[in-house]
Amino acid sequence: MDRAELFSLIQYPLPHHLISRLVGQLAECRSPWLKDLLIERFIRTFDVDMSQAREPDPRAYPCFNDFFTRALKPDARPIGEGLVSPADGVLSQSGRIEHGTLIQAKGQTYSLRSLLGGDADAAAPFRQGSFATVYLSPRDYHRVHMPLDGTLRSMTYVPGRLFSVNLATAAHVPGLFARNERLVCHFDTPHGPLAMVLVGAMIVAAIETVWSGQVTPLSGNVETTRFDTPIRLAKGEEMGRFKLGSTVILCSASPIAFRQDLSADATLVSMGESLGSAPGVAPDNDDEAIPGTYV
Repeated sequence: MDRAELFSLIQYPLPHHLISRLVGQLAECRSPWLKDLLIERFIRTFDVDMSQAREPDPRAYPCFNDFFTRALKPDARPIGEGLVSPADGVLSQSGRIEHGTLIQAKGQTYSLRSLLGGDADAAAPFRQGSFATVYLSPRDYHRVHMPLDGTLRSMTYVPGRLFSVNLATAAHVPGLFARNERLVCHFDTPHGPLAMVLVGAMIVAAIETVWSGQVTPLSGNVETTRFDTPIRLAKGEEMGRFKLGSTVILCSASPIAFRQDLSADATLVSMGESLGSAPGVAPDNDDEAIPGTYV
């Protein structure tokens, strides 16, 4: 048994949610000496580049969570052509969705329907589409942005465990992304339906969106919110953020022509970097829109 497999096995009996909520309380602490200590040690441990932050002074952040979800300078992430990465991180997997199945890691697959909360109708448009998985490491920028222009149609909270989502765990925990707590956001885009799945993880204390604020943690039930008055977000606009952790999975109903130089498990991508292109579909501009609200 290698170290990665042992690390994965150790996580099964842990009280994931209790640990995560306790860490979340610590990350909200506003005691100057404690929050400065946490932030400075985190920067040293993970070699965080503060030069791109809108506020480069670590001591200026009221708490660790504010530092962790820090904004970047306006020109730090140019927005590329086609489908762009929603976040900084590692593009761990990408490709076609084969008969409702996605690749998690070498030798590991999982169900599209399970990922999207068990709703067969919600999963149907994506069964022969494409997907991309972006893993955010601790040192990365942790706001999530739109990979395409999109109109939000629904949001589903799916309860679950909070296994770590690093590459080692993904290789050893079956159905990891369909087991963890997650938020599924369905958009209409010029390229057809798009689902953005924000996956929770160990010590991820919360997931937020620009339209609802903090969404997790919620109760132990699947909860769906539908938006009769659509919320439109432009490509590159912020749609949410992680308070620690995690992973974003894109599911496109249209087949994506991914860049040929992108390789699984190894490719570092930046938010806004082009991942590939998709066939165009004429957008519907009839609905009144509500803009995003975060600053």
